[in-house]
Amino acid sequence: MERIGKHKAVTLTYRITDSEGRTVEQNDLPIGYVHGCDSGLFAKVEQTLDGCVSGDSAEVTLNPDDGFGARDQDLTFTDDLDNVPEQFRRIGAEVEMVNDRNEPRTFHVTEIADGRLTVDGNHPLAGQTVVFHVQVHEVRDATPEEIAAGRF
Repeated sequence: MERIGKHKAVTLTYRITDSEGRTVEQNDLPIGYVHGCDSGLFAKVEQTLDGCVSGDSAEVTLNPDDGFGARDQDLTFTDDLDNVPEQFRRIGAEVEMVNDRNEPRTFHVTEIADGRLTVDGNHPLAGQTVVFHVQVHEVRDATPEEIAAGRF
């Protein structure tokens, strides 16, 4: 059986729970990444999976520094509802904005009250300690193209 290590293609499913054990995100369709490459998987999750085989499961606790980062109050903005286009006047609406360095960021409408609307550019899990529950489905050698991309 192949073990997870550098340049192995890994498929997995996961569930993320918050500090109270509530599921806040779940992916039941296997996703793929290449271990040891810049895949975008949290480093602590990848380190925990090192050496696992197909069928293994793991739990990894991520504090804000290891996971979704600290909340940044500078990424929360409130404006008069009259200044906001109609299509964004609902909780959960996504608004993409670009900063002065031309870097895009997605903001979510988090509150509408008293004629004002608030958007937040933080990840919804920023500032929280979460637990990743991971199930490994397949481990195999990655192709050169997969290694270059870090995922498949």
